[in-house]
Amino acid sequence: MSDEAVREEDRQLLARAQDGDVSAFEALVDAHRDKVYGLALRMTRSEADAAEITQDTFLSAYQHLRDFRGDAAFGSWVHRIAANHALMRLRHRRVAQAAEQELQGPEFTERGSLAEYPQTDWSRDAEEKALDAELGSAIQQASDRLPEGYREVFLLKDVEGLSYEQIAEVTGDSIPAIKSRLHRARLALREAIDAFYNRDSREL
Repeated sequence: MSDEAVREEDRQLLARAQDGDVSAFEALVDAHRDKVYGLALRMTRSEADAAEITQDTFLSAYQHLRDFRGDAAFGSWVHRIAANHALMRLRHRRVAQAAEQELQGPEFTERGSLAEYPQTDWSRDAEEKALDAELGSAIQQASDRLPEGYREVFLLKDVEGLSYEQIAEVTGDSIPAIKSRLHRARLALREAIDAFYNRDSREL
């Protein structure tokens, strides 16, 4: 079935669903569930989170079904909802991880010295793994510091692999605006990577 045929079928199902036909909405869910789940999984890298985001996405879509005016394709609309839910989930995860890291920090005695010394593997393999982990962490932190609109475009384009046209449908922004934000996001990440390697060269 061609894309236009799919859109026409979605439009007909949507019209029926907006008139209260629950079976029509269930048909829309069946048609788009896998793509929404795939998007959520690629963004969160968690099957459990992706399943919850998929459920939340269609619940939100159902709750706002009558507000959807059909300016974009139904698939693009639910993709936008899913991306927003995924971004919220990532923000909550980041906050929870920061709190957990704080709790797992080193313990100190009452006199201010470390309660116990960390056991460190000084093998070359361990160094390389640590370097990879540090670089990954630096990139992740730089990505997390991006303004939401920049990060959203970066994830949808460079992580999700969506085309500019698809991103425009998801975000509602123009393609030139998307390209501009993506360019700035990539520059910010490149600066973070350069800073990481320059830090290492200064330490040598």
